[in-house]
Amino acid sequence: MGYRVAVVGATGNVGREIIKTLSERDFPADEVIALASRASVGKEISFGENKILEVQALEGFDFSGIDFGLFSPGASVSRVHAPRAADAGCVVIDNTSEFRMDEDVPLVVPEVNGHTIGDFRQRNIIANPNCSTIQMVMALKPLHDLVPIKRIVVATYQSVSGSGKAAMDELFDHTRAIFMNDRKTPELFPKTIAFNVIPHIDVFMPDGSTKEETKLLRETQKILDADIALSATCVRVPTFIGHAEALNIEFHDRLNEDEAREALAEAPGVVVLDERHDGGYVTPVDCAGEDATYVSRIRQDSSVPNGLNMWVVSDNLRKGAALNAVQIAEELAHNHMNSH
Repeated sequence: MGYRVAVVGATGNVGREIIKTLSERDFPADEVIALASRASVGKEISFGENKILEVQALEGFDFSGIDFGLFSPGASVSRVHAPRAADAGCVVIDNTSEFRMDEDVPLVVPEVNGHTIGDFRQRNIIANPNCSTIQMVMALKPLHDLVPIKRIVVATYQSVSGSGKAAMDELFDHTRAIFMNDRKTPELFPKTIAFNVIPHIDVFMPDGSTKEETKLLRETQKILDADIALSATCVRVPTFIGHAEALNIEFHDRLNEDEAREALAEAPGVVVLDERHDGGYVTPVDCAGEDATYVSRIRQDSSVPNGLNMWVVSDNLRKGAALNAVQIAEELAHNHMNSH
């Protein structure tokens, strides 16, 4: 007997990817229920090759008897409905920022800190980290295990799909408009995204950082090591899918690039493609639709005693969101739930 799974925010970019991933990985579900706002009720979403899910209303939905709730509806919606689902006995895996920094909610990347999953019992909620955090800690963990990391400086190059389907539409429409010599006013982005880069993701904080940059710092410290210092600049770029990060890492002791390359190559979920010739690296276009976190451009940084540089790329909708959530559910199903 399998599990009953509810996907909340089922019509969004991540929700659709979660449904696709559940099918692709043959998650042991007897029933998958698609939930969204009342405006989406009745919409149909494909599940596997032969099934169609008809979207139901989240408002008023009874979570009794639901084993897993995979939430990706936006923080304000999760704030209301995730605790309601958890109180009904449903284990919530929440992809929003709402619960990530709560001390009694585990923030989990299974390959990095999977041992913390069992802490879900405190509130019946597990938080999925931010997409840019997930791929970064995937690449940092095997190195941090070898030699402790002291400080990270990271610049991110984040695709528009991280802001939702409407953001992808804006990039498409504004790119086409430029070719048609038709100037359009930005709606979702603070400046034109087509043929441009915008050093601003989420709201500005009092210290001049953006919330996205603050998330990277706090989530990395919670997942990996509270003593790691991190400085981030998060940039929205005109690509549709796939986030890239340029990482400069300072260790407490020397780690040479060959040791780093070997450790990364052996790490679960990480693929090293690092060849020093034209095209010998991974780009966002290459990683779209793939599950792995890719690492390229691994090299010593001679400007500091114990420095290393690398380039990290991953599909932000898959490992950065949907795949990570489904992997958490798989771990729970295999090791933490009453047998079905």
